[in-house]
Amino acid sequence: MGRKARISKGKQMKPNFFVFCEGETEIAYVKFLRSLYRAPIQVIPKKGKSNISEDFIVKSKNEYVQTEQDKVFLMYDLDVDGMLEQLQKIHSAELLVSNPCVELWFLLHYQEQKTEISSDKCIKKLQKFSKEYKKGTLSEEEKEVFAKNKKLAVERAKALDVFSNPSTTIYRLLDLLKNKEQ
Repeated sequence: MGRKARISKGKQMKPNFFVFCEGETEIAYVKFLRSLYRAPIQVIPKKGKSNISEDFIVKSKNEYVQTEQDKVFLMYDLDVDGMLEQLQKIHSAELLVSNPCVELWFLLHYQEQKTEISSDKCIKKLQKFSKEYKKGTLSEEEKEVFAKNKKLAVERAKALDVFSNPSTTIYRLLDLLKNKEQ
């Protein structure tokens, strides 16, 4: 009896999540999310913060196998004058912005923050909860808290006014990743 030819099951590739970001802290956090959700997240750091553009995004994505369902995100801090306006010009991407900084998102895993805050004060508050906190890295303890308290942080972030100080829209990525799991 002859062997039958193997027939493809027609599996489709999972869509990529392209996350363009500016700093080591954002890179560490996105890599943490990639491992937590086991998702095809491509982290693309853009040094020189202020010159992110549609052209740079297109060129960077060309290095990957793409699907029509791919999503592009821009994870940036809004403590730089004019950053929000520049990011809003890029219509092909979803904004994952924090005002004043990504540490606000981390802080929301520990407590509410409803009053305006500077980046320095945000980091100092975060260090009260996580003595080990250092920009650019995430300790195992921090990762544990971020995983355990993500739902609480999302609720707290959604209660803030988008783009004002304090605010963060990083929860949008977590919402998408959670929906992909189901």
